[in-house]
Amino acid sequence: MKKTEILKTILAAFAGLIILSNLPIFGARFPETSLKGPEVPTWVVQKSGVEASLRGVSAVDEKTAWASGSKGTVLRTIDGGEKWTAVMVPGAESLDFRDIEAFSAETAIVMSSGRPAKIFRTTDGGGTWEERYSNDEPGIFLDAMAFFDDSRGLAGGDPMGGRFVLLATADGGKTWSMLPDESRPEAKEGEGAFAASGTCLATWGRSSAWFCTGGPVSRIFRSENGGRRWEAVASPLLSGQASYGTFSVAFTDSRNGIAVGGDYRNEPANAGNAAFTEDGGKTWTLVKDAQPGGFREAVLFAPLTTPDLAVSVGPSGSDYSLDLGKTWKPIAGTSGFHSLSFAKKGKVGWAVGKNGLIAKLAY
Repeated sequence: MKKTEILKTILAAFAGLIILSNLPIFGARFPETSLKGPEVPTWVVQKSGVEASLRGVSAVDEKTAWASGSKGTVLRTIDGGEKWTAVMVPGAESLDFRDIEAFSAETAIVMSSGRPAKIFRTTDGGGTWEERYSNDEPGIFLDAMAFFDDSRGLAGGDPMGGRFVLLATADGGKTWSMLPDESRPEAKEGEGAFAASGTCLATWGRSSAWFCTGGPVSRIFRSENGGRRWEAVASPLLSGQASYGTFSVAFTDSRNGIAVGGDYRNEPANAGNAAFTEDGGKTWTLVKDAQPGGFREAVLFAPLTTPDLAVSVGPSGSDYSLDLGKTWKPIAGTSGFHSLSFAKKGKVGWAVGKNGLIAKLAY
């Protein structure tokens, strides 16, 4: 065979291999390239053993979570919610614990709203508690706590002397101090935050923080330096009456966030109840179609989900979003929620609500 014929044979064979390589192999299974996202979330109701109104919840991991509420109620589970145990603060039966932050099965901080405003801390799973902050001044009303890490955190409250109350801790809640006036924004007439779910104050990363308000005006405040300086923008959510406003804010990174709220006196109404931001809270866009199904008190992103799963809850129901809050779909079943929490370790979350309601989220 001549060299030219050999060369033609080799080239023909090579071309055939190229063609074959682009054809599907019979019976072969190729990996999916599109993002399918999480399954539709579902609620699994658990027995709390109490009838209190629960508004604080903090998930630690797949086994451990804490909850808090009226009548000095504090609950803990260390078996994924199979059993919830009361770990009450002695002498605090009259307090309304609107928020709780847990760091482990042993360490947690619980905050009461109203006068007197108190913060207690335990390091032995609720066996004993230490009072770490107390304020009995007229007008004191704490709304929420949020932490940057296990040491640094903020607590926010309604205005006193024309400025929002903002407390800071740098030692995991052992001590709290009021931020200076220049770090506490001025409030407008009638403006306040809502102690509905412990989520009107949010943090992300080492130094980003936000809090939201309502009433005659509704605003969202943002800080990029741990709360030393704040900037405010008008919220597009419902405002103008005492029951209107932005009730909760959450971020999945430094830019993408969601705010929810509405009118707590009209729970089924969904007008002006959700907005999203793509620039860290500098501007907000109102969700006008496919919004949550009614007034919503809390919103959070679930870690470790692709795409990002966001969940909002309220007395009339709950919803989820897979596009950073631009559109929402209902979660069927349980209603009556006030707050929710997702664990940073593991894919698990809990929501709490009226009459001792506790439910675990499967997703």
